[in-house]
Formats: sequence, structure tokens, C-alpha cells
Amino acid sequence: MPFFSTFVNIFRIPELRRKILFTFSLLCIYRIGFAVPLPGVNQAIFAQTMEATAEGGGAFGQMLEYFSVFTGGSLTRSTLFGLGIMPYISASIILQLLGSVIPALQKLQQEGELGRRKINEYTRYLTIAICLLQAFMWVRYLGNKGLLVPEFALFDTFVAVLAMVGGTIFMMWLGEQIDAYGIGNGISLIIMAGIVTRLPAAVGEIFRNWDPSMTAEPGKIGVAKLVFIVLSFVFVVAGAILITQGQRRIPIQQAKVTRGRRTYGGQRHYLPLRVNHAGVIPIIFAVSLMMFPGMIFEGLAGYWRNSVLSFLADDFGPNHRYLYNLMYIALIYFFAYFWTTVQFQPKEMAKNLRDYGSFIPGLRPGRRTADYLEQVMERITYVGAAFLCVIAVLPTVMAQVLNISWSISAFLGGTALLIVISVALDLVNRIEASLIMRNYEGFLGDSAGRIRGAY
Repeated sequence: MPFFSTFVNIFRIPELRRKILFTFSLLCIYRIGFAVPLPGVNQAIFAQTMEATAEGGGAFGQMLEYFSVFTGGSLTRSTLFGLGIMPYISASIILQLLGSVIPALQKLQQEGELGRRKINEYTRYLTIAICLLQAFMWVRYLGNKGLLVPEFALFDTFVAVLAMVGGTIFMMWLGEQIDAYGIGNGISLIIMAGIVTRLPAAVGEIFRNWDPSMTAEPGKIGVAKLVFIVLSFVFVVAGAILITQGQRRIPIQQAKVTRGRRTYGGQRHYLPLRVNHAGVIPIIFAVSLMMFPGMIFEGLAGYWRNSVLSFLADDFGPNHRYLYNLMYIALIYFFAYFWTTVQFQPKEMAKNLRDYGSFIPGLRPGRRTADYLEQVMERITYVGAAFLCVIAVLPTVMAQVLNISWSISAFLGGTALLIVISVALDLVNRIEASLIMRNYEGFLGDSAGRIRGAY
């Protein structure tokens, strides 16, 4: 079969085979790190406490469950890689945002490879600072909850904090090694590996609640519910791929230049604008902020017995009712436009088109072109943000309507699904580029089936 012959072609190329095996080996090392317990933590009591916190819900339990998705760990263990790679991602996002307001960082971003290396160095330093803060807060939380061994002292706190910081730095180093000697984006592959490892638990949850009868009991998964879950998963994945690859292609005409008796230029090409330009960043920002209202209302309702505060605490709690979802959607739209405004620079793009002798047919180069590009991006961002809202709200809706656990519904949408799809598409594109460069057929078997942006 052509599909299986493509996999054979992948391992026929020594360089590509070496990169894939190297990447897979480092990802295995990354997963082994989650079996190394954090020193000084009473793992037995910790597992019982975290399971009770997650089952009891609440804003803090919701935060821990969301954090465990990105770290790739489990709420029932406190390990060396407990912080995951999120401090590095947070540092990268912070520096990208500061790059639009600090002139020195803007200058570094425009200096090419040398500037990129300097920004990566700053990212590492900021990552260490964030790790120190998060690790210290986590160890203090474990101490306040009585989850540490009785003889835990100040020096043990220093060792535990240093161990968690070292674990995150080691994961960051693994990602950089994958970038240099493997295939794909190292940090993204580490995040995807942490998310995918939760899939067996979701499948196990389905088998534990499986009821083969047509009239399944409430809380059980019958035949009809299972078929609906599978079809929903296929539909959501197909829609996520379509929107992730979706582009709005702007026609670009290159100006003709006559030199002597020859005419150069005049080619017609396209400027691709991604429909989902912000990626998963709006959902990450929105989820991070939506944790605070639940904590605040839950705390206020505990001090003052008030019907309004009780309603808000329940609405912004683990049930996620109407006000929570409305505010969640509004934040996703806000951060989608905010991140697109920070990253997409229509004036600079119009200037580059003019400098290279290209223009959009029917528009004057310069300000008119920049206004047109900004208008088009505003419209397609509205569609991309609407898709992100559907993906973000879908797991909660499916969990409540079908009466299934969040571990199952999380794979029917949300940030985790988008990350897995985006990273998988990037990995497939890189493998396909290596195959085509060596005169092999594309990943899907023929040139007509190559992965390209939908428009």
C-alpha cells in the first residue's frame, strides 16, 4: 500500500532515520523523568490529597488539572519534572509581548540570527526566575498541606526547589537538542508528548464506564454514546485541521522591470494570511485569567453567606455555567485580536512589498495596502476566534450533556487538542519536505495529496 511504503521510505533515508530515532529517544528520557519523585514529599498522602482535590472540584482543583495537562504529569504524583515546560513558554510569551513595547528588544528581533540568540539567552534567564518562584510556592503549598515528610527542614526546601528548577532546565535542554539534531520543534513535541500520554487514561476511563446495553445507566457509556463520542472526535479533529491550515490568500503582483531588451518580473503570487493567526495563545491566556474569578468568588462566599456570591461561586466553579462561558468567550476574542495586533504588522508588511517591487492589484503601495491588509486580518481573525471559542467550550459542554468525565471530553476540544494537531501537522510537513527533497513522494503518497493550506 502507498501509505505504508511512505513509512518505509522514511527509514530508508539515513539522516531522517537518525533524526527520528534521536527525537524519540529524548522524548522517552523526558517521560522517564516523571517517574522520579520529588525529594521530601510523602507520595502516599500526596496522591490521596490531590485525588480528593480534583474530585471535589473548586477553582484550585481546576487549576491543578489544567496545569497537569501541559506539564504532562499527574495530580497523584509530585515529580522532578513537576513544573513541566510551562515556565519556558511563559518566558517566551512575556518576551514576545515586551518586544512590541521595548525598543531594545525590537532592535534585537530585527538583527536576524544574532538577535534571536540573544533573545533566547534572555528567555533562559527569565525561565530560571519563573521556575524559582513557582517551585518555592509549590513547596510551600505542600508544606502547608502537610504533604512533606516530618523531618523536612530549610535545607530540604532548598534541595526540592533546586531539583524542580533543574528538571525544567533539563527539559528545556532536551527541547533545544531536538531542535538542533532531531526533527520538529523540540518544545512543542515535549508538550504534545505530555498531552498524548493522557490518552490511555481516557481510554481506560471509557472501558471502566462501558455498558454494552442499548439503555445504559446514567453515568455509564453505552453503544450510542460511544458512537457519538467517536464521531464527535473525528469531526472536531477534521475541523481543527481545516482551520489550522486555513489561509486567506492575497494576490500579489510583481512589477515589471525592463533592462535593455529584456523584461524582468511580472510574476503573480500570493500572500497567505492564516485564519487562526494567534494559534492557541488566546485560549491559554483566557484560561489562566478565568481561574481567578472562581477563586475570588469561592473565597468571598466562604466569608459572607450571600445568595449572589454563592451563585457566582457556583457559576464560575467546576460546573462552568452561562456567565463563565460568556466571559470565557469574550476573553478569547479579546486575546485573539490582541495577539494578532502584536504579531501582525501590516505597515511593515506593506513597506516590504513596496521595497521588493510588489503590490496588490488595484491598491496603491504604502498606506492603502496596509489599511487593506489590516481590514482583511480583522475579518478573518473574527472567524478564527469564533472557532477557538467553539473548541474551548466544547469539552465542558460535552462533559455536562453526555455526563462523562473531563479526562474524556478534554480530547473532544480545548487547548490540548489544538496543540496536538498543530504540532503533528508541523512534524508531518517537515518529514514530507525531507522526502520530497530526496525525490520521494509526499507523505500522503502523491503530489495531489500533499498537505497545503485550505483557502
